[in-house]
Amino acid sequence: MGSKEKTSVTPDLNESIECGKKLVLYNDDFNSFDFIIKSLVEVCKHDILQAESCAMIAHYTGKCHIKNGTINDLRPLYVEMTNRQITVELV
Repeated sequence: MGSKEKTSVTPDLNESIECGKKLVLYNDDFNSFDFIIKSLVEVCKHDILQAESCAMIAHYTGKCHIKNGTINDLRPLYVEMTNRQITVELV
């Protein structure tokens, strides 16, 4: 009879913390559409159409999911957007 190794089916805690994060843009009454669009292009590497769409969605619905990734990928984007006084959240 051979022995079987036990394998874990639960994900590593670090994996669950690292994966599946979202950067969300919130509407505000301070920044212009042009500034938001320019920031999405520069910081998040959106193309113009994508940046315009995200700005409009945030304006009309209050928020827009603008980027997926790990916390390590999204944290620098979050910091730069908040440095520009743009309201974003990592969720």
